[in-house]
Amino acid sequence: MLRPRKKYTIYDLQKLKGKRCLTHIHVKSPEEAAAAEEAGVDLMSCSFDSLEAQARFPQIVEAAPESFISCATPHGLASSDEAIRIAFNAMELGASSVYCSCSLKIIENMANERIPVVGHIGLVPRHVTWTNYRAIGKTSDEARCLYNQMKKLEDAGAYAAEIEVVPHQLARFLSEKTKMILMSLGSGTGCDTQFLFSCDILGDYEERLPRHAKAYRDFQSERKRLQ
Repeated sequence: MLRPRKKYTIYDLQKLKGKRCLTHIHVKSPEEAAAAEEAGVDLMSCSFDSLEAQARFPQIVEAAPESFISCATPHGLASSDEAIRIAFNAMELGASSVYCSCSLKIIENMANERIPVVGHIGLVPRHVTWTNYRAIGKTSDEARCLYNQMKKLEDAGAYAAEIEVVPHQLARFLSEKTKMILMSLGSGTGCDTQFLFSCDILGDYEERLPRHAKAYRDFQSERKRLQ
């Protein structure tokens, strides 16, 4: 096992920046969280964007008590007050940090309350009506825009940012130009974490597998076989 037996802190992650790429998995159940911790996965993320997800989260924390787990807040939060309330609720239940894809102002207000917040740059699946599903940052204009977005997140107080479907050369460059932890989602191995979803690596859904992911098992077929 590469990671220490103790739970990582933000301080630990910042000290590891640039030294090695951490493993990072999005889990959706206590069983997946327990398996990820047993396998030595460095970081976990999970949803916190519905009543069902919020009710399940304490079970995930209990299943992986030595793991750094980040919660994803709902999209479309109406105000900083709402975002801060949800973030504190998540942290009281055991979250190590909180992901938020809202405006810079909301992220800044969360950071001012000492909430460890993760932002987002690159492809945003919920905003694809503006971009389509494609790599972001292939042109010089888009690359400059990503750099500026990253610096604005850093200035707003985010300690980390997910960087989604960005060319790997650019993602590596951006990771070297920020003190934030950059979490690669389909952006190569040159960032600080390599972030994959459990449903992808376990083959646990019927949709097409993203090009940046690899299925190591076929849970969907196994479920059908057992029914």
